[in-house]
Amino acid sequence: MRKEFTISSRGTNILASPIEYLKGVGPQRAELLQKELGIFTFKDLLEHFPYRHIDRTKVSLIREINPGTDFIQIAGRITSVGIMGEKRAKRLVAEIRDSSGILELTWFQGITWIEKMLSIGSTYRVFGKVSFFQGSAQMTHPEIEPVTEEANTGRNFLEPVYSTTEKLKARGLGARQIAKLTQSLFMHLSEKELPENLPDYVLQPLQLVPRYRALSHIHFPPSTEAWEQAMNRLKFEEFFIAQLRMHLVKAKRHRYSRGVVFGQVGDIFNTFYEKYLPFELTGAQKRVIKEIRKDTGSGKQMNRLLQGDVGSGKTIVALLVMLLAADNGYQSCLMAPTEILARQHFAGLTRLLKDLPVNIRILTGTTKAAERRAILKGLEQGEVQLLVGTHAVIEDTVQFKNLGIAIVDEQHRFGVAQRAKLWAKAAIPPHMLVMTATPIPRTLAMTAYGDLDYSVMDELPPNRKPILTVHRYETARSQVMGFIKAEIEKGRQAYIVFPLIEESEKLDYENLMKGYENVKAYFPEPKYWMSMVHGRQTTDIRETNMQRFKNHDTHIMVATTVIEVGVDVPNASVMVIENAEKFGLSQLHQLRGRVGRGAEKSFCILLTSSKLNNDATERLKTMCETTDGFKVAEKDLELRGPGDIEGTRQSGVLNFKLANILADRQWLEAAREVAEKIAENDPDLSSAENLRLKEYLQSLQGKTAWSKIS
Repeated sequence: MRKEFTISSRGTNILASPIEYLKGVGPQRAELLQKELGIFTFKDLLEHFPYRHIDRTKVSLIREINPGTDFIQIAGRITSVGIMGEKRAKRLVAEIRDSSGILELTWFQGITWIEKMLSIGSTYRVFGKVSFFQGSAQMTHPEIEPVTEEANTGRNFLEPVYSTTEKLKARGLGARQIAKLTQSLFMHLSEKELPENLPDYVLQPLQLVPRYRALSHIHFPPSTEAWEQAMNRLKFEEFFIAQLRMHLVKAKRHRYSRGVVFGQVGDIFNTFYEKYLPFELTGAQKRVIKEIRKDTGSGKQMNRLLQGDVGSGKTIVALLVMLLAADNGYQSCLMAPTEILARQHFAGLTRLLKDLPVNIRILTGTTKAAERRAILKGLEQGEVQLLVGTHAVIEDTVQFKNLGIAIVDEQHRFGVAQRAKLWAKAAIPPHMLVMTATPIPRTLAMTAYGDLDYSVMDELPPNRKPILTVHRYETARSQVMGFIKAEIEKGRQAYIVFPLIEESEKLDYENLMKGYENVKAYFPEPKYWMSMVHGRQTTDIRETNMQRFKNHDTHIMVATTVIEVGVDVPNASVMVIENAEKFGLSQLHQLRGRVGRGAEKSFCILLTSSKLNNDATERLKTMCETTDGFKVAEKDLELRGPGDIEGTRQSGVLNFKLANILADRQWLEAAREVAEKIAENDPDLSSAENLRLKEYLQSLQGKTAWSKIS
């Protein structure tokens, strides 16, 4: 006989108990709960929060239903029940009547069971989402129960509704049954099993309810106000625990991590700054360099995220930091995600350093064997001061004599493990500077990158003119091509970017090859010349085509998003993005940043079909209204949610159950503020008032993959 759960047999570790031991579950249902909802233990069930509550005391009349009605509860008599249709179209249709009218109820699944349950002439209470079919209101798959005196007694004011699945419903584990299991769980729980984990000095100023009450009322609130208080408490807790853990990591690094010291600003840095700097630095660039100077001179390892919009001048900042390292006898490494971008960096840096005694080399997967051997030898002997490369730089064979700083460009394209390999390249881990041109909204940066020092470059160099962005439909293609011709007449060049290559069988829009031929029809040779670049070309062909465009040998570059980052052609003044509705905001903004790099006025034309959904319309509107990458990123976050934003961390830090970094921004701000103070004043959590916090964090150890590297 299966052993039922009892408190005495399980002790105080009740929440770790397997779910099968809860009365009403058993081995078979437990297996289903595990597979369908990831509920393995009592704690998992406790944290399977309801996604809404129904006010079961409120019953509406059928005549009150209108096109704006969402969920509604009514009560009435069943007047007819019948099965209609065959096979896949088979459905159960019933009518319910109250004093004001008739409503049709429809079920496509569980037909046999529901038909047995329904009795013509009996009174039922139904709850569900209203939809309209051919002008008539109906309710599909409503929750339904007989109206009896017993059903009305002991009813919660607000009844929880839990997410479930069809498989679970078939085994008698619908939303209501999960509520009963949760009620059963709370019969075993008290404040002893759910002790307070936050200090009183945190709870009281914010008027947060105790933890046990919050967890109880999030499931079974006696009132709307009690539910709101529970939500506020638990949202704050989610944010606070995530923020505190990150700030403690940051505080520990600041206290204990050794770093090489760049103590002096020497000849190389000063000569470059005074003689060869191509333009006056912006205020933002100067501020960031000061922040990095302070970090690298502190004797602690720097771990800084540098975020700057497209064209804000991050590369110059990176170069100045590498020259600072060279002045102090250390080597530098700049790692880029693609060969195109690595070569772009190498060409630009070589041009800037041509009159300075700095040995700069490039290492990629295509570097020839003899050249590779020479580079590896130069790195080991300290003769190569500055190495630019792709993933090739983190291979085990690449050994530095004294690596002082590692810079990672477009950091979201590298995994944590890849970045960590750079740490192993020196006895004292090198300073880390990770750069991204994908603007991250402040709320997201605060949440996902709270353990890093964080610099923002929010100014563009003074010679940059804002890019005019317009949206045009496919019907205006001839005018768009005519505009490109007019720009070419002025001596300018243009990009035309397509979203995919050779996937037209699956997706109904032009692929690159077909697009290339279409563009060619508007721009015949020999008057116009075109380059084509895409990811399936060999590196040599891609490089040759890119170079032809850079050297003005071709007027137009037709490409896929392989040019999203790292292509710098100041003479290019037009960016046409085909099927722009297929791109995300971040990608559209990155592509737009390929133009506007010279002194001339530049244009970005978003070409789309006439059929656009609301999200696509909103994205295009945002692109036309602003060139500010941070505003674009905020909108992207609003439209897609934090989990889908490229560049967010792999650590699960954004996987909150209740909190939302947009809707609950005030709780995020409050949590960050408190966490920062605690990490600053008591980084070991050794004070008596932080004891419960320390014990709680220890109980969570090993449950989230935290990394010191962004």
